[in-house]
Amino acid sequence: MSPRTSAATEPPRPGPPRRYHPRVRAEHHTIDAFLEALAAKSPTPGGGAVAPLIGAHAAALASMVVAYSLGRKSLAPHQPALEAADSQLRDIRRRFLDLAEADAAAYARLNEAMRLPADAPGRTQTLGPAALAALQPPEQVVALGVELLQRCAHLAPITNRYLHSDLAMAAVFAEAAARASRWNILVNLPTLRECSIDAGDPLARADGLLDQGRLLLAQIESACLPPS
Repeated sequence: MSPRTSAATEPPRPGPPRRYHPRVRAEHHTIDAFLEALAAKSPTPGGGAVAPLIGAHAAALASMVVAYSLGRKSLAPHQPALEAADSQLRDIRRRFLDLAEADAAAYARLNEAMRLPADAPGRTQTLGPAALAALQPPEQVVALGVELLQRCAHLAPITNRYLHSDLAMAAVFAEAAARASRWNILVNLPTLRECSIDAGDPLARADGLLDQGRLLLAQIESACLPPS
């Protein structure tokens, strides 16, 4: 960190990859406890927790950069923009956490549907919508990660230069959260195809956003480099 002044009857079918569970928020109040739960041989938490939580950390880190920029005389012309950014970043952080909860609910529904016997009446009618619903949170994490990168790009010229390494790291984490969530989109596509569900081309949508994210990240990292 930079220097600064202050019950199926047959054997259960394998479920989808490990994702988030709401109990993470309630039970794992320390970083160490969460990491122990993440490392354990248990279905949850998993990647569905980590991606939006990385995004939430990125938003919080960007908020810290803003906090160290508010009230500085040298940045007085930018105070209205910084105050707006403070509110926006808090909202983005909350939305990332909400997406972790949404992913949990969608995963629980999908996991239940995938455990239905292959010949169960209405299995496809249950499984298809569940898979489609499970696609939505990671798609939104990708979009929100890119939105956060846009905010960081706006902050680079108007924030405390001693915090620019933190701002660059926030951007790296935001891009990583978005890129990681692509895997949670990819993993649901075979089930959608099995159920003949037309979701358009979610990978193309994600990849278009991720292309924007890579460009924004390069822009932010360049803007945050110390003077040579």
